[in-house]
Amino acid sequence: MTAQFDLVFRADRAIVNGSERAVSIGIRRGQVVEIADRDADLSAAEVIELGPDEVLMPGFVDAHVHVNEPGRTEWEGFASATRAALRGGTTTIIDMPLNSLPPTTNVAALEEKKAAAQGQCFVDVGFWGGAVPGNIDDLLPLHDEGVFGFKCFLLDSGVPEFPPLSPEELREDLRRTALIGALMIVHAERAEEIDAAPHVPGPHYSDFVAGRPDASEVSAIRLVIDTMRDTGARAHILHLSSAEALPLIRDAKAEGLPLTVETCPHYLTFTAEAIRDGSTAHKCCPPIRSSANQDRLWEALADGTIDCIVSDHSPSTPDLKTPDFESAWGGVSSVQVAAAAVWSGARERGHSLVDLVRWMSEGPARVAGVTDKGGIRVGGDADLIVFAPEDTQHIDAATLEHKNKVSAYDGLELAGVARRVWLRGNEISTKRADGRFLTRTP
Repeated sequence: MTAQFDLVFRADRAIVNGSERAVSIGIRRGQVVEIADRDADLSAAEVIELGPDEVLMPGFVDAHVHVNEPGRTEWEGFASATRAALRGGTTTIIDMPLNSLPPTTNVAALEEKKAAAQGQCFVDVGFWGGAVPGNIDDLLPLHDEGVFGFKCFLLDSGVPEFPPLSPEELREDLRRTALIGALMIVHAERAEEIDAAPHVPGPHYSDFVAGRPDASEVSAIRLVIDTMRDTGARAHILHLSSAEALPLIRDAKAEGLPLTVETCPHYLTFTAEAIRDGSTAHKCCPPIRSSANQDRLWEALADGTIDCIVSDHSPSTPDLKTPDFESAWGGVSSVQVAAAAVWSGARERGHSLVDLVRWMSEGPARVAGVTDKGGIRVGGDADLIVFAPEDTQHIDAATLEHKNKVSAYDGLELAGVARRVWLRGNEISTKRADGRFLTRTP
């Protein structure tokens, strides 16, 4: 007899179409082609039976990863970043346009980045373009090359080759992205409020967070919303830290503006009160805030105000993580541990694996427009993980696939392990680079 499928999964627990249920899933030529009852008579060349402690889930989609290659490959590179993603159950990443040299602000730079990444990707990889002063005429050519949208800053990015947009430049760029149907993703802090805040160099986290006030995020998000309203553009708020901006976001969504929002595992895991002096592995911008603020972020995830969770993996070499919060590089390395960190916090708060998939698979894929990823559905890519939600892992930064062994999560016990991972119907490992480049679907 000829097998119906290349591969069949049978699982007592699977996350499919927003619910957990028992299923059999048939895979052919890298896609899901049938979803049936657990005991359905599906035949295949290979049948995978999940154990009673395992859940079949879509691979996670991380739409905010700084790979940094080429140019700052000593910080991270495509091989190390995508191996780390795979180990954590992430089957798709989208690379940010800055911290590489050159930044992805024109087609030539995009081609240079792809050439650097060729043959090094262990999961599928897409690319964001960059919006900086003077490159407005590069946006359409980058869009035509399939970038998933454009990232901009409203204040100093931390690297000189990626300067911020002024409010007037933001308006002009949003007019252009509205015209071509592209998404603008925004680092939403403003310098005025930060410049007016106290700045005390040194090892105390309380001094650092006082210098990055909530008002900076609120002001920036208000500017984005007002400019969206005036231009008809779509926009996405990156790495929301401050819960003080949530009322603005809720009002904008109620108004019908096409605004989406992400937050990150570090804002949901750590609190300002608990960060030790000199622990600049926890430094990021915008900063990790109070426990009360964190509670409000979890509430906003539960009610849908925040659309998704992504890692904002932003590594550097250890020498840049000095004990001085004012001068240390700002970024948390987490692409390998992001899902486990979120699941550890989510289950303690009564959330389910359905929520985890909504926040870390479906949500990022929907926001970025990665149409074939993020869920188990007929016609979608068979990007699947066997997830053991009750397994725990002790995080030892020295054993992470990240190129530089600095992690805010070092020493934590986290729940949830991706035991096996499939990409487009093929089981993948850190021994073979099977990833492909992704482009935005027109």
